[in-house]
Amino acid sequence: MPLDPRTPVLVGYGQVNQHTEDPSVEPVDLMAAAAREAADPRVLEAVDAVRVVNLLSWRYRDPGLLLAQRIRADKAETRYTGIGGNVPQTLVNLACLDIQQGRADVVLIAGAETWRTRSRLRAAGKKAQWTKQDDSVPIAPGADDGVPMAGPAEIRINLDRPAYVYPMFEQAVRIAARETTDEHRRRIGELWSQFSAVAATNPHAWSREPLAAEQIWRPSPNNRMISWPYTKLMNSNNMVDQGAVLILTSAEKATYLQIPSDRWVFPYAGADSHDTYAIGERAEFSTSPAIRIAGKRALELAGAGVDDVELVDVYSCFPSAVQIAARELGLPIGDPDRPLTVTGGLTFAGGPWNNYVTHSIATMAEQLVSKPGTLGLITANGGYLTKHSFGVYGTRPPEHEFRWEDVQPAVDREPTRTALVDWSGTGTVESWTTPVDRDGRAEKAFLAVRTSQDADAARVLAVIPTADEAEATVTGDIAGAAVQVRPDGTASLR
Repeated sequence: MPLDPRTPVLVGYGQVNQHTEDPSVEPVDLMAAAAREAADPRVLEAVDAVRVVNLLSWRYRDPGLLLAQRIRADKAETRYTGIGGNVPQTLVNLACLDIQQGRADVVLIAGAETWRTRSRLRAAGKKAQWTKQDDSVPIAPGADDGVPMAGPAEIRINLDRPAYVYPMFEQAVRIAARETTDEHRRRIGELWSQFSAVAATNPHAWSREPLAAEQIWRPSPNNRMISWPYTKLMNSNNMVDQGAVLILTSAEKATYLQIPSDRWVFPYAGADSHDTYAIGERAEFSTSPAIRIAGKRALELAGAGVDDVELVDVYSCFPSAVQIAARELGLPIGDPDRPLTVTGGLTFAGGPWNNYVTHSIATMAEQLVSKPGTLGLITANGGYLTKHSFGVYGTRPPEHEFRWEDVQPAVDREPTRTALVDWSGTGTVESWTTPVDRDGRAEKAFLAVRTSQDADAARVLAVIPTADEAEATVTGDIAGAAVQVRPDGTASLR
């Protein structure tokens, strides 16, 4: 079957790490370096679209414009994105559609963070002397895309960061599995140990030291508890200086640019969706209809089943995200022959805020090229297990056109739960997490509370505000315990 000239193909994939301190290197410099790793100057100059993943280390009005200037892509149109770890895979899906339909010829997707350098400069009382674009530079389209991840229920009790929300999901996973706290911590320690072993073999990983499960799940002076049941080594490592670039073009253009076909990776299909933006409205904290529906659809569009996929990278900001996604997709957890990461995950390979998946796609491409004929699945997650994007990749020329679907209508038909803000009364603990201070003492406890014993009971989010009361949430298993919620959102165990 002849290949359609407009078939999208991933032809460039570059990654860089900066381990040595160099305050002169800013995010756009890492993007340029990654671009040069991805392709030769002739290909870079042919880029006609630059799309940059939202970054936190520095604020540019149009980072794509600076990057285009550095790689001499003088005619490239530029876009920026909103916030979310799902963004890189979504950008690939959209780039494939643009190439397929003739709206672009060579698309460069880039992202970078110099959060480690920025943090160290700030700690030393210094300011980064990086590029500032004045008001004459228009803000790049797309910069304002996105939705707020915290609503009134979360804001009222300051449940405002992933390091609090994902541990609540973790407790829900444990409770659904009917595991004791110790059994569960050991099991997720084993899962994360497997991820660290993969990172040890990944030349692009930030931390390449393999760790035993006990080193991960047990608190220690170098691995303090952050928010129960997560130690530091179960959180994303954002203290990195990393950049990555992907380059996509059409089969016709790749041939014209004389890019060797043994570097070609074909995106076969993709899908996007989101769970409810308000976490309180999730039917269950241990499930994700959006992952189940969109992941299945991406594989169907690629003409494959989950058992056909040999290489997988499940978005791994926290262990709960991996477990929930794996179960929704039908992927075995802990399979030594098919680990759920190709990079080592955000703890070990590096978690550069919104840009991890650019790295995971680049690593997936390298591994697919080294194992021709295999299939790879990328999952991407933004927010609080909220926004999801999927991609299926392979090296064999596709038997059909690139296919993509937004499956949100199907996700919106799934059951949700009533979330209450102004509620007081006695309910039962559904899930919880307990942030601790640097000495390991409980600071407070965030609770998800069911308002009754009914299966369709409403949910309210609450907080135990005092350290003494919160300590009980660490020393005992309070699942199903009675709790008194007051009108201001504070709570006490009964």
